[in-house]
Amino acid sequence: MPRRILSLTLSALLLMATTAGPPELRVAAVTDGATLLLDDGRSLRLAGIEPAAPPMGAEPGQSWPLAEAARLALTELAVGQSLTVRGEARTDRHGRVLAQLVRGDGLWLQGELLARGLARVHTRPDARALAREMLAAEAAARDAGRGIWRTGAYAVRPADPDALRRDRDSFQIVEGRVLRVSKAGGDAYLDFGEDWRTDVTVHIGRAALRDFVAAGIDPLSYEGRTVRVRGWVGLRAGPLIEATHPEQIERLDGAASILPPAPLPPAPRPPAPPPELSDDEEE
Repeated sequence: MPRRILSLTLSALLLMATTAGPPELRVAAVTDGATLLLDDGRSLRLAGIEPAAPPMGAEPGQSWPLAEAARLALTELAVGQSLTVRGEARTDRHGRVLAQLVRGDGLWLQGELLARGLARVHTRPDARALAREMLAAEAAARDAGRGIWRTGAYAVRPADPDALRRDRDSFQIVEGRVLRVSKAGGDAYLDFGEDWRTDVTVHIGRAALRDFVAAGIDPLSYEGRTVRVRGWVGLRAGPLIEATHPEQIERLDGAASILPPAPLPPAPRPPAPPPELSDDEEE
């Protein structure tokens, strides 16, 4: 083959390789409102969302209409469609692909489920892409009272310690005013009450604090502000949520606090032990 033709052939192959789109995915089945079984045998979890699921206290195997609605919606949206990964995909500890998905017609699956009120935003340190867009879609559905937002099971919780104790070991969205921000042992604490030993607290560990700083966020800026935080409710002294990345916390106002300065905490706060994550929290 003449050198010029060989050169043109190699150039054409290189062009095809660099302009080819991402591989298309096909869905064989949908197992729940965020999990797809691909036709190549892999399992794929929609990153960044928590689909409607049976509430705490539900009997195993009990039917829950909103969870079934989420599964049916995802089936309608994904089965028989050409899907591609938006951004990067990774594999979680269960061996599932974790990704944002877009259909061939441009429809974004996570955004559609959130807009229908069939999921909540649930980002993780390694699954934070498109958080702003997902939060906007969730907020629109919540304001319109769609899907899960019609029931108190998914309502945004006030930062009330007595109420949140009943939500222990569950994923919740909590809203309230941060009375005080303190630092101890390289960690930061957002306190929603006068006594951290009984009131609601958000804990930002040392490693997570580096991500907040990298995002240009000083936790001290939350003091006196109304925030919405999402995560698993634990109980260390009072109810506590671990903030492992900045996208978990939304600041809802831009005004300075009109409350008088808060008194010092009644006792020094000891350094926090490493958080104990449940199997559900790590999924």
